[in-house]
Amino acid sequence: MDMIDPFGRTISYLRVSVTDRCDFRCTYCMAEDMAFLPKKDLLSLEELDRLCTVFIEKGVRKLRLTGGEPLVRKNIMHLVRQLSRHLKSGALEELTLTTNGSQLSRFAAELADCGVERINVSLDTLDADKFHAITRWGHLGKVMAGIDAAQAAGLKIKLNAVALKDFNDAELPEMMRWAHGRGMDLTVIETMPMGEIDTDRTDQYLPLSLLRASLERQFTLSDIPYKTGGPARYVHVAETGGRLGFITPMTHNFCESCNRVRLTCTGTLYMCLGQEDAADLRAPLRASEGNELVADAIDEAIGRKPKGHDFIIDRRTSRPSVSRHMSVTGG
Repeated sequence: MDMIDPFGRTISYLRVSVTDRCDFRCTYCMAEDMAFLPKKDLLSLEELDRLCTVFIEKGVRKLRLTGGEPLVRKNIMHLVRQLSRHLKSGALEELTLTTNGSQLSRFAAELADCGVERINVSLDTLDADKFHAITRWGHLGKVMAGIDAAQAAGLKIKLNAVALKDFNDAELPEMMRWAHGRGMDLTVIETMPMGEIDTDRTDQYLPLSLLRASLERQFTLSDIPYKTGGPARYVHVAETGGRLGFITPMTHNFCESCNRVRLTCTGTLYMCLGQEDAADLRAPLRASEGNELVADAIDEAIGRKPKGHDFIIDRRTSRPSVSRHMSVTGG
């Protein structure tokens, strides 16, 4: 029952945005005065579980919960615990999530108890003042306490840092040393033109080809075949003994090997992060107690998955490539 798209790619990875809400307002991600979805439009946790289960029955082997910030969704651990039954049955190979770390102190131990083995934590700087500036509402100490709690619970952590020109580019070598010293991988990501924000993305955009060239003046980077199921390309850093990942949607897109689709908290399925085309799964989900209608809708959507995206950031392109914010689709 594997899902195969028109370009022969097997779709085995589902990212589910359980909420578009977040307790941060990161400047490259969203405007400070965001209008979030009405709560009445959101799928219930039971509906999210049902949809995820249909995808697992259709061949999804890796499921990642995202947001917004997934851990601010009320009763989110009920959904995590329900989904963990697929880990126990062997139908699902991995259940994981991406978080800003603000709620990890509360939930790390329970996540581990549910079978979550590793998580991604978004962290763009180790400077408390800069952290507050970039997140607008966040506090670095709270995130650090969350990372401590996650490691104490046995969770493996990968840090995700968006590379931002003249903000954290000079700091990334020290962030890498710190992460590797604590046994964490670090992945750097190019900023993406998604949704209207309060700043000019051309002022933030740093091609990772330039960052890598800069790092190679200090470190010995060797390409390795390591994969986590996502789009990162990894190198081994001889001086630290750790891994560094590069996610390059702008300079070297990863579309040829894309195995992912994204489900929003309203039941909208996006077949590509960088395209507007989508499929409504909420209507067929609610139209019948059985799953045949929604399974057919998924098949039809996978049949429309595009070959890739066409992100552009330059002075001539002032509008974002897609109108929705990253917090809607979940990364």
